[in-house]
Amino acid sequence: MTGPDINPMGYSPDEIDRQYNARASVPDCLPFLQAYADTSKRAREQLGGELSVPYGAHPDETLDIFPAAQADAPVFVFIHGGYWRALSKDDSSFMAPAFTAAGATVVAVNYSLAPAASLPVIVDQCRRAVAWVHKHISRFQGDPARIHVSGSSAGGHLAGMMLARGWHDALGVPGNVVHSASPISGLFDLRPLLSTHINAWAHLDPQSAQALSPVFHLPDQGCPLLLAWGEHETAEFKRQSRLYAQAWQARGYPASTLEAPGVNHFNILMDLRDPHSALSRSILGLMGL
Repeated sequence: MTGPDINPMGYSPDEIDRQYNARASVPDCLPFLQAYADTSKRAREQLGGELSVPYGAHPDETLDIFPAAQADAPVFVFIHGGYWRALSKDDSSFMAPAFTAAGATVVAVNYSLAPAASLPVIVDQCRRAVAWVHKHISRFQGDPARIHVSGSSAGGHLAGMMLARGWHDALGVPGNVVHSASPISGLFDLRPLLSTHINAWAHLDPQSAQALSPVFHLPDQGCPLLLAWGEHETAEFKRQSRLYAQAWQARGYPASTLEAPGVNHFNILMDLRDPHSALSRSILGLMGL
């Protein structure tokens, strides 16, 4: 597959690789990754929560759950990024203090990492995590009818795959199991990755890239959606989110976009620690909070 649908801006091979190299978009990404870990650790110390709750048989298939103070709360499910090969739920609870204080139950999803796990396996794990949440979250003050799915970067892609049609019946959940969603800096058409260094561990071919691209598998009924990204992201990451928003809107589904000012691909997530940030306000609004 070649042509304008994959590379509409006509980037050279070196440039398209740079566009999708998230780590190269900042001078040093390691301080941001450390901030995820440190602030998440403090959140767990502050809130306690129910940690490493299994949603499946594999040791990687676990959730950290931070219940709301009141029953029937909306549920914020967060799927971490790391280009499918890095990070974990341990880096993914930094927003829990702000979101539980706002009235949500927060769930951080863990999944197996590439290249040991293929992308189809990772997608299946996340879908089974969402199905588990739907069936069990009432034990943690959550309302199974108000599940909001979010995620960053590769987690944004995985959030998009939770919105895709066709997987719900096999896991015994309704087609509208996701009540609203907010993919952040996500990837919704994986075909451009075929010619980048990311494919060294993503192991995509043209068929699997299309099969795993949320933009080609829109649901029959669309939930309210927010597509967000940072001001200082690459043009392709911004285009990916706009592409998905436009596809959503073309079907008449409710979708909005937000460019968070002054932040990059990594520290945009720290906006979720502040309930008054534009990103948090937009997400909490979708959740009815």
